[in-house]
Amino acid sequence: MNEIFHLRPLAALMAAMLAAVVSAAAAETVAGTGDWIQAEVDRNPGRMIFLPAGDHAVSAPIRLRTDWSGLWGPGRIIGTNPEAALIEIDGVAGVQVRDLTLTRSEGRRETRRATIAVTRSREVVLSNLRVREHWTSRSTIEAQECVGIQVRDCLIENYCRIDIDDRRRTDRHKDYENYGYAFTCIAGNGLMISNSTGGVVTGNRIIERRLLPTPELQARYRLGKFVGKDPEKGRIVSQKTWDEEYVNNWNQSRAMGVTSPEFTSGAQIIGNYFENAGQGTDLHADHVILAQNIVNNSHIGMKAMHGSRNVLILGNQFVKSDLWSVGLMPGTSSHAARPGTDRRAAANVDGYSIVAHNVVADFGRGNAGWIWQGTPERAPFRFDRAPLPHNPPLRNVVVSGNVIEDTERDRGSAGFPARYRRPVRVAAGAGAPEDLLFADNVFEPGAESAAPADR
Repeated sequence: MNEIFHLRPLAALMAAMLAAVVSAAAAETVAGTGDWIQAEVDRNPGRMIFLPAGDHAVSAPIRLRTDWSGLWGPGRIIGTNPEAALIEIDGVAGVQVRDLTLTRSEGRRETRRATIAVTRSREVVLSNLRVREHWTSRSTIEAQECVGIQVRDCLIENYCRIDIDDRRRTDRHKDYENYGYAFTCIAGNGLMISNSTGGVVTGNRIIERRLLPTPELQARYRLGKFVGKDPEKGRIVSQKTWDEEYVNNWNQSRAMGVTSPEFTSGAQIIGNYFENAGQGTDLHADHVILAQNIVNNSHIGMKAMHGSRNVLILGNQFVKSDLWSVGLMPGTSSHAARPGTDRRAAANVDGYSIVAHNVVADFGRGNAGWIWQGTPERAPFRFDRAPLPHNPPLRNVVVSGNVIEDTERDRGSAGFPARYRRPVRVAAGAGAPEDLLFADNVFEPGAESAAPADR
């Protein structure tokens, strides 16, 4: 009986392996066109479809529409239509996409679509993917209205494009009355999670190697130059910016973002590597853990704003940040509690967070250092004021056990410490942060003498 008991699973396994080999062999005969993939997905609801080695060109998204379905294998999916995503996952649970390479064909890489778009789904897993050469104004991987999405051990490489950031007021974007202009920029996000809860992002590498913020690139595309503006200046725009028709924050790319602060919560961003982004991590969410990541050569290492509360920023390394490494601040979306019963009635405030045991190295020595020379707001740690009177201030933040190091000083360079004035910048005046606690930090003093509060 015991021998029969063990043989039956073995026989079933051998039959399954034979079926997979037959299916793979059949698929190889049509490698070069991806039409068979959707057909196989539709014929096998709730099953994982194997993509064999080889290139599989698709002109329409592969749609995963049943629970527990998915794609896996060594195959490479090549998008030929810049107006379409490569994979769409909508309204399902337990879907997995694993081990594949996803890219776009030569000459069709610039797009306004995501590579993988996940919406209204639960417990989706994206693992060990190689997502390369998707030059998008959106995000290569985009999750909206999801619960428990996991993005693990993926490589996202070259995701940016040149685009227009239009902040002129429209009926749809009333908040843009705060700005009132449009400008040329570097756009694109490696990974974006919005209106979602319980996401896990771990072990990923998100790297931009193509569009780097050099003076030559800025001149070639006139980056930061206005291409249009409203009749009246926005409420939070300086007169100098309005008159010069130029902004220096023209690298609007993000390695990853977690947004929709009045709904998004519970994200864990752990053990990733981000390189050459305008912003390493952009948080507009509550109850977030940002831990043990390395952010290399980005204008901004991370920021949390627009109502980000209960954020733990722990044990990260920020290397060659050029504007700031860690920034906490309210935004125009922050607000006190409002009358009503829907989710927007609750307070959307910033703070009650911990910044601990992070290392900042070689601040101001990245590719974008030339942009921010002499900028007063430039500092490794920045805690800013509320932009408008109705935005509540940042409150109750612990800053403990962090270290700033500049290797130029260790080498005896005469240029130290000109890359920042002070290690910490806490805004003063109306809407200034309240109840910040600094303890046991080791900070290089910067070009100016550090006041006790800065340490």
